[in-house]
This record gives sequence, C-alpha cells and structure tokens, in this order.
Amino acid sequence: MFVATSMHGTMGKGAARWWRALWLAWVVVAWAAQPSLAQQLIWLGTLGGDWSWASGVSADGSVVVGVADNAAGQYRAFRWTAAGGMQDLGTLGGRWSEARGISADGSVVVGWADNAAGQYHALRWTAGRGMQNLGTLPGGGGSKAWDVSADGSVVVGWAWNAAGKGRAFRWTEAGGMQDLGTLGGDGSLAYGVSADGSVVVGWAYNAAGQGRAFRWTATGGMQDLGTLGGDRSEASGVSADGSVVVGVAWNDAGDRRAFRWTEAGGMQDLGTLPGGGWSEAFGVSADGSVVVGGARNAAFRWTAAGGMEDLNLTYAHLLTDGSKLYRANAISPDGRYIVGQGYNAATGRPEAFLLDTQGTGVEEWSGAPGVRLRLLPQPAHERVVLELEAAEAVGRVTLAVSDVLGRVVAEPLRGAALPPGVHRVELDVRAWAAGQYAVVLRTEAGSTAVPLVVVR
Repeated sequence: MFVATSMHGTMGKGAARWWRALWLAWVVVAWAAQPSLAQQLIWLGTLGGDWSWASGVSADGSVVVGVADNAAGQYRAFRWTAAGGMQDLGTLGGRWSEARGISADGSVVVGWADNAAGQYHALRWTAGRGMQNLGTLPGGGGSKAWDVSADGSVVVGWAWNAAGKGRAFRWTEAGGMQDLGTLGGDGSLAYGVSADGSVVVGWAYNAAGQGRAFRWTATGGMQDLGTLGGDRSEASGVSADGSVVVGVAWNDAGDRRAFRWTEAGGMQDLGTLPGGGWSEAFGVSADGSVVVGGARNAAFRWTAAGGMEDLNLTYAHLLTDGSKLYRANAISPDGRYIVGQGYNAATGRPEAFLLDTQGTGVEEWSGAPGVRLRLLPQPAHERVVLELEAAEAVGRVTLAVSDVLGRVVAEPLRGAALPPGVHRVELDVRAWAAGQYAVVLRTEAGSTAVPLVVVR
C-alpha cells in the first residue's frame, strides 16, 4: 500500500522538515541501488554461420536450445547459457543435428542428428552422457524427437516403422520406443508432452487421409481434437497437466488459425493479428493461460483477457534499428520467458532470441512533466509493484487499474499528493483473472496508461 509518514513528539518543525528530506533522499538512493530488473531481449547469435533458431527454454530461462548454422554451413543443435554462450552439441557421427525440446532444469535436451551413414535418429543429450541415440521403431529406418517431459525421462517424436510408415512415439529408458498408433490412417507425429509425460499431443491421419490434432493417454488412446471447420489440424503444445492443447487448425475458409483446446470448451479459434491472415500456436504456459506462436510474420502472445498481441508492439522499446520478432516457439512454465526467431538488424541476419518479459516492465511518461510510472514484474503472477517517480512535487494524483471491459479493479491512489522522489504501491493480483489490464495514471496535467499482463 501507499505509506505517508509524519513527525510528532518534541521534534520542531525545522527538524521535522530536515528529517523528512533525509528520509526521502534515503528512499530514492535505496531504490536506485537495487539491482536492475529490466525487461530484456537477448539475441543468441550463431555457431559461426548465417542464422539460428530457438525452440525450447528451461523453467528459469537460463538455458535455451535450438539449431544454428556453423561456419561450414552445417546446421547443429545448440544449448545456450548466458555464461557459456552457444554450445554445439555435435552429431551422431554425421554432419547435422537439431535440438527441439528441453527439460525443466535445462539438463536434458532432445532432438535429432544424423550418423556417419547419413541416417537421422532421435537423440537425448545430457552433459554427463553426451548424445544418446534413441534408435527407431522395430524395423524402421529413422526417427526424430520433438519434446521431453519436465524431468527429462519421457521423450516424444516421430519414427519410421517396419512398413515404412511414420508413427508418433513415446520413449522411456525402461520401455524404449512405443508406437502410439494413428486415427485410422497411415501416419502420425508427436510434437508435445505434458510435464509428467502422461499426455502426448501431435497430429495423425484419420481413415479419410485427413491430418487431425490428437491428444493421447495410456488409458484413452488417441483422441481426435477436430478442426475449426476445415479438414486439417495439428497440436504442437500442451499444458503441464495435459488439459490444455494448442496448435493450428484450418477453418472453413481454408485459413490456418491458432487454436486452444480444452475438454469442456473444445477447439477455440485464437484469431490473428490486425489485418487478417494466418496464425499458428506453438507453445503454452504450464497452466494453459498464455499461448505463444506466429501470425502474419510476427511473434504473438495470447491471453483470454487480452487476446492476441504482437510482441513487436508490446516490446517495441527493446527492438532497435529495424529488428523484428518473427515467431515465438516456446514459453517458460510461468509465462515469463519466450524464445523463437527474429531478425537482428545489428547483425543483418535471422537469429534466435530470448525475451525476458518481466523486470521493470513497460515504462511510460505521464502527461505531467517529471512523473514516471513503471510496473515490476511484468507479467505479474502474485504481486505487482507500481512505481511512481516524481521529479518535483505533484498534486492530485490518481492511480487506477481497469480490466479489458473498462471496469476498475483497483484504485490504490485517488487525489493523492506526491512529494519528489520514488514512491511504490504494491498490489496483490493472486485473485485476479489471467489477462491484460490497464494501469492508468492521472494528474492535473494529463494521464497515461500502461498495460499490465497477469499470468497464472
């Protein structure tokens, strides 16, 4: 809450003024000395080549995996950390490899690589064991791994069987590679797995030869999730508990659209960015409330309250010199970190990126000279701090938070007088619905609004 202090007792007015000035100076210096929590966009570079692509991120955002071009023009699986940079994970004896999935703690990486004979196989990498070949289905000739459970023990992907048909698989150390079947057609592919490895999602052909998004469990088998009116759909991501599935489906007009599926609500069209066109969802937060993907050549983030937002607009203050975020491929369980591919204008090439959406958040100046409003963290999960910085005394300050329907959900300041310095108001948002809100600062000289995103 906002705290105002006063001096009482035997202290005189002059001493009180002196003490208040000293207290305000201490507040400003103390907060200025805090470590920076700014939002950050990190371009991850390459392995010496012309491009890179990020496909997975650890729960704390410290490890990113993907694929990058090396100096010889070969694409290689990488594992990136801030301290070590981009590490080439090698191959299975050939020239190529690609990383697709990562465990929650960042210690297990999955993907595929080719061997000396040029055959590609699903891989599971750890620092201690290196690159492990997961083989293929009995009699098959190749495989690819796309995702891994939170603890790294369950791997899912696609492999050839003895009949030369591609099949979705689920792999464990004890059970090996399990064929998950189809929806009545010839082929299937698994793209995502729940945190505990019990729910697998992807796409499979039905008896009519149409590709359909599926959700698989050991007890229920492969469930057809339908479409948006067209004849095709693919599931690419799943929430931690397996209850929310995201992906892409074709509508009755033949357009491909990002979707979010639940048992109760079925397949929901998430729309697209202004101007129309296509959209695809690739990743989802642990609780299923935040979806990321690509639309109209721009990376997006979707929430139920805020709808689909262009990350290039939300985080324009982090993008310089014509850089752009093309596609968001994955999101951390808490919704804070987003990875994908964009154009880094500083290097003039497509590069993998890591976006930290929290920290000081979006920062804007109000209409009153010398008054600044900042939010931290952004998005917010449990609490958010509204930080006001006044260069000079400001009277009649109102601070209100509204939802997307314009309803005021909080008004921590109303007609308050602010002395010079930094002032903080903390709000508990644990009971708020996930989505986008507007934090509006009003003074006698004008007003400004800053978006606030709440995630679950």
